[in-house]
Amino acid sequence: MAPISAWVPAIMTILILLVYEVALAVRQRRNPPSMAKTAHAILRREWFDAVSAEKGTEVLAIQAVRNSVMSATMISSIAALGLMGGVTLAMPSLQAGFGDAMGFQRFSPRLLLELVLLALLFASLAASVMAVRFYNHCGYVCALPVHSTARQRWHGLGAMYIQRAGLLYSWGVKHLLLVLPILAAMLVPYAGPVAALLVVGAMAGFDALAARPGERSMQAAVDRNIDT
Repeated sequence: MAPISAWVPAIMTILILLVYEVALAVRQRRNPPSMAKTAHAILRREWFDAVSAEKGTEVLAIQAVRNSVMSATMISSIAALGLMGGVTLAMPSLQAGFGDAMGFQRFSPRLLLELVLLALLFASLAASVMAVRFYNHCGYVCALPVHSTARQRWHGLGAMYIQRAGLLYSWGVKHLLLVLPILAAMLVPYAGPVAALLVVGAMAGFDALAARPGERSMQAAVDRNIDT
């Protein structure tokens, strides 16, 4: 087993990221209108309702969904390449750590970081791929003629899918960003906590809502239990 001093930076790096995610979830639950996640969910829903109410917006809606599909595809491609490279580089450590009965005695901080790295890349890949799936199905709804019977019948499903796709896309991007502190900790152990604090500080600025347009409408949307 590695000495305790070798575990400190790895555990600090992971704990900083975990504490931030827990704090973010608590704040999201207690005060949804203060979070960008809520605003973006309401924006997507109002956008979908708007393009579903005006004739001639079908092509514009399809172009917007196509741009989102391309963006999510890029994130999933990066995550897939990173996952394949990570598995290739981590294979010797994984075999040494779990390849025999004495494997757990060889469990090291680097192996822990490699497992976390692979988990983050896989989560980013899975979320991005599912975002592409939901965007794709939403595109079919957006292509239906406005005010047609089919459009009205599938409107609720399209609105739900655009919400889910946006949420999954944000998860894919976030998990990809969380890879950076893990990589830093693998290269220079005590650079991990520093990188984690920097990444968390940057993400906090994006996750909090600096300006709140339509405060009352946002609160009303939250009260209607819009899926964020």
